[in-house]
Parts: sequence; structure tokens; C-alpha cells
Amino acid sequence: MTKSLIDRVPEFIRQIDPYTPGKPVEEVERELNIRAVKLASNENPLGPSPMAMEAVRKYVADSNRYPDGGGHYLREKLARRHGVPMENVFLGEGSSELIDLAARILLKPGEEGLTSEGTFPLYRISIRAAGGTLVRVPLRDYAYDLEALAKAVTPRTRVIYIANPNNPTGTMFSPKEFEAFFRLVSEACDALVVLDEAYCDYVKNEDCAASMKLASTAPNLLVLRTFSKVYGLAGMRVGYGVGPADLLLEMNKLRTPFNTSNVAQAAAFAALDDVEHVRRSVESNRAGMKQMTSRLAEMGVKCVASHTNFLLVELARDSKEIADALLQRGVIVRPMAWMGFPTAIRVTIGTKVENAKFLEALGRVIADKRGK
Repeated sequence: MTKSLIDRVPEFIRQIDPYTPGKPVEEVERELNIRAVKLASNENPLGPSPMAMEAVRKYVADSNRYPDGGGHYLREKLARRHGVPMENVFLGEGSSELIDLAARILLKPGEEGLTSEGTFPLYRISIRAAGGTLVRVPLRDYAYDLEALAKAVTPRTRVIYIANPNNPTGTMFSPKEFEAFFRLVSEACDALVVLDEAYCDYVKNEDCAASMKLASTAPNLLVLRTFSKVYGLAGMRVGYGVGPADLLLEMNKLRTPFNTSNVAQAAAFAALDDVEHVRRSVESNRAGMKQMTSRLAEMGVKCVASHTNFLLVELARDSKEIADALLQRGVIVRPMAWMGFPTAIRVTIGTKVENAKFLEALGRVIADKRGK
């Protein structure tokens, strides 16, 4: 062999910084021999929907069979839920698969993918993995600068990724602001706007239904949702998108066959009816958010006002150092330097007990740092 196989890998692939998931709680407990709480990956601390768990127990017996590759019944139910035709609904292995597919079908070298700095890393990874040119616009006050994003559009722009609310800052823009942005983009180019609404179920006093209504008619809008957050099915890996039927047909050619298992489809189908679990999850999150923000304020620690189930906490010092110190006390959080916030950590809102453990540990870590 005259050339290493690694040399055959395109340079734009080799330059990608991979997505780094939160550290598993089992790994931390094994390494440190302590009981730990994981507040790093924005999971639902109340667990999965009970109705979904019952569906899993029923359908796991059929796991020797391949699932319905088109996810007919789940797509049909989602279409009814959002008042859109079934052909406008696409199932994915989490919403992450749809983020990747959107870039793969629309981008080629020399064309641009547009997103923001300080947002979900998979947007930039997908753009670069497809060979596209990554264009990023700075945040403004921890939030998407939609006006600057619209101005960054060029004739080479093919796909635009935005999150509402944003991960990791928890900020969001209003339906009116999005409509103005979408109108400007649609007039300037024929790019697809991918609107990631993974955390929309936690939103208070905002209308997330408007985007779904627009997605059923607009030829250049794909709205993403997931069952990983409020429904508590992160381990099932099932999400969906609502967008133009002709575009979804093309995406369907590239998706992994049987990308959602029969168990995952059954769990998601049942979870949609579990109104009580969603209510308890949202109420628990709001109570936990109040517990966290009030105590952090008492401690003199700044955090960004959040519409999600997590907080971006600014500590004015190296975030990895703080995260490592918290880890030694059995609390797993995410240092945010890799997402553009070198002095911040992202903390999931957990149960009352988990939140209290984080707050106590953070207080002790801060006191230790001051003492030194």
C-alpha cells in the first residue's frame, strides 16, 4: 500500500471536531467510586413516559422482526397532531439524523451552510461533513441575531440551521421575529431553513404551533422535534421533522433503512397520549428552574435566562476546571468551551434533590477556589 487510508479521507472530514457527548453516570461512578448525578445532557429527570414504558414491554417481544420502515402509524398520528398531511412528516433516529440529512442532500463543495456561533455543534459538523463551506454569525446577548443571519445569506447559501430555544444558551426568539427572518431569507435565496425546536415543550407563553403551520405550506422550511426531552425517550433515539413533501422524499433515499425501531415507534406513539407525564415534567422543570436560579442569584452566580430544561451558568473562570471539581463531588455538568463559552457550564434542571446536590457542590467549589 503506497498511501495510508487516512490520507484518502477528505481534508474537510479530517478537520472536523467531533461531537462530544456528556459523560455517562455509570462511568463516573465506576472511576471515582461515588454516587453521582448527571446534569449534563438535558435529559428528563422524571424518566420516560409511563405509557411509553408499557408500550415497550408489549412490543419488545416482536424485536426479532424488522420495524415498519416508513413508521406509518406514528407518522399518521403526528400528522393529525400538527394538522399537516402525512407526507409532510419524516421520522428520524432522533432529530440529529434529520440535521445530517438536510446537509447531505443540499450541500456540495463551494456551497454554504449558515448557522450561528454558540449553538448546537451538529449544525456545523453536518455542514462540513457534507463538504459545504461553514458560515457562522455571532450571537447577540446569548441569543440568535436573526437580522445578522439574514444579512449573511448569499446566492451560495443552501441550508440555514437555527434552534429555538437555543442550545446551550436557552434563549429564544418570538414567532413574529422568525416570520420576519423567514420572509427575508425566502426573498434572498432558495435555501432550506432548518428550525430545530427540540425544547419547545418547555416554552412558556410562546406559540410554537405557528412554525408547524408554516412548515406544512412553505417549500423551504423544515421544523424538527424530538421525543428525547420532555417525553423522556432520549435512549430510544426517535425524532421527526415536518417540511415539504418533495424534499422529504429525497431525504428518504439517504436515511438508514429501519432508522427507527419498532420499540421506539411504539414508545413514541404511546408517549404522545401521556398528557399527565408531560404536565408533571414541565411543572417539575419550572419548579427546578426557580430553585436553581434563585439560589444561584443568592450565591452571586450569573446565569442566562432560559426557556428550556437547562441553564448556561457563567462563572468568570475556566469552565473545565469548575466542571472537573464538581465531578469529584459526584455532579456531572458540561463545560462549554467547546461550544464557545470558555467560562460557562451548562447544567440540566434535575429533580429537587439533584438540583440541591449541584448547588451545594458548586458553593463548596467556589469557596475552595476563593480560599486558594
